[in-house]
Amino acid sequence: MKANQLIALLQEHDLLRNTTLQVDDTDFVGLTYDSRQVQANTLFVCKGFNFSVDYLHSAIENGATAYLAEEDYGVSVPVILVKNVRKALSLAAQLYFDFPQNDLFVIGYTGTKGKTTSTYLTTNILSHAFPQQVAMFSTINHIVGPKPQDQYRAHLTTAESFDLFKEMRQAVDNGQKVLVMEVASQAYLLDRVYGLTFDVGIFLNISPDHIGVNEHPNFANYLFCKMQLLLNSRNCIINAETDHFDEIYAAAKVSTDPEHIFTYGFNQAQASLSITSRQATLTDSHFDLTVHDERLATLATTYDVSVPGDFNQSNSAAAILASHLAGAQVADMQYGLAHTRIPGRMESITTKHHGTVYIDYAHDWGSMNALLSFLHTQFPDHRVIAVLGSTGDKGEDRREGFAKALNDYADAAYLTTDDPGHEDPMAIAREIDSHIDHTKVKTTIIAQRETAIAQAITTATNTDLVVLAGKGEDAYQKINGVDTPYASDPVVAQDVIDSLADES
Repeated sequence: MKANQLIALLQEHDLLRNTTLQVDDTDFVGLTYDSRQVQANTLFVCKGFNFSVDYLHSAIENGATAYLAEEDYGVSVPVILVKNVRKALSLAAQLYFDFPQNDLFVIGYTGTKGKTTSTYLTTNILSHAFPQQVAMFSTINHIVGPKPQDQYRAHLTTAESFDLFKEMRQAVDNGQKVLVMEVASQAYLLDRVYGLTFDVGIFLNISPDHIGVNEHPNFANYLFCKMQLLLNSRNCIINAETDHFDEIYAAAKVSTDPEHIFTYGFNQAQASLSITSRQATLTDSHFDLTVHDERLATLATTYDVSVPGDFNQSNSAAAILASHLAGAQVADMQYGLAHTRIPGRMESITTKHHGTVYIDYAHDWGSMNALLSFLHTQFPDHRVIAVLGSTGDKGEDRREGFAKALNDYADAAYLTTDDPGHEDPMAIAREIDSHIDHTKVKTTIIAQRETAIAQAITTATNTDLVVLAGKGEDAYQKINGVDTPYASDPVVAQDVIDSLADES
């Protein structure tokens, strides 16, 4: 990476304050923000809430020949001083990896709920249209190529900018032509996608979430960050039924011609695509699309969706629009929607005497409410027993939201551990419990998630619905900053069910 190109890029974005670097004579072999990854002739980036100058000293010992920072630390190597180190890192990463986004058709999803499902649906459609050429960055996993070793577990909804563009480069080098990715509000709050223009940006919905000390200070900031995706997309797709639609649509129009803004929703006469649900059960989901934009005429037909829930018909419509803009045909859409499986999403296990167990990643009020209300619609006379906790260090507003969903649709709840981070999981559980109406919902607090699941299933009767929410197929718990191994909800549930079968 040539230093003069980096300096020019920083100047173009009005980020450069000063530099002591001999710019014209410098090429960097490496770029990193992790001192442990430094090699000879590396530009080290000083970033992070917990950054210490000791990391910089370590980087220099390991071979860093310059550093990029917001502060001059007075060390032995030259500095590139910038106004915003996170934005600067994103630009430096793009340059270092030779702007891989230019060789990809990039589709980005944002929304409080539905990002992962929509990303999977779109990826499956496009993988049928363009076999072995579709990369995916989701909350569950990342795919950067067609081989098994090109798939791995995700750690952030949207990766840090350096890692994001590194993976994009891997995808391009592996022959991928399309990238479908989730774009969290944090991606814009922390400038992880600064300078990236999406070919298609999709706004699914918005409801209060991610509000707290370590995240967004208020809902207005959360919405603002979500809308940034539309301001940085060549084509925009918006759910016509989302809260704050007028504000969101107005934001899209700031940078996108209305001819490149598409909308969808149930029975929406003014939307580009109108959804009419034919059937939405736990086993069958069918819907029709009516078009109000002649450019979309071929999309007006019937679709079957393998992922249950009427809310996933809405996610499917978004996936259809995104796939259409990427060049997929209707046959690809029909096949992809009908053959999508999403790990940890609406998975079910039937027992002999203890009802049906549903496993879902629902981890906020919106997704939890949609899940429980759908189950209630399908089985209005069955008891619902929920097992859940809430994440620590973020999303504090989720705790009251969970209680609200439980009050509306659950009969019993086991409150337990779910990625507590640096917080006390029992304190989190008690906070959820404080918002529960105990005249409606019987609550039990159990620290060990495995024990909570076992008790919920064991005490369930044959007609009960047991919902394991929040973890999906996650094989770890985030505890005190460490990914602690955890068998995963499906494995724990199956072990309990097997043990009960042995006893019968």
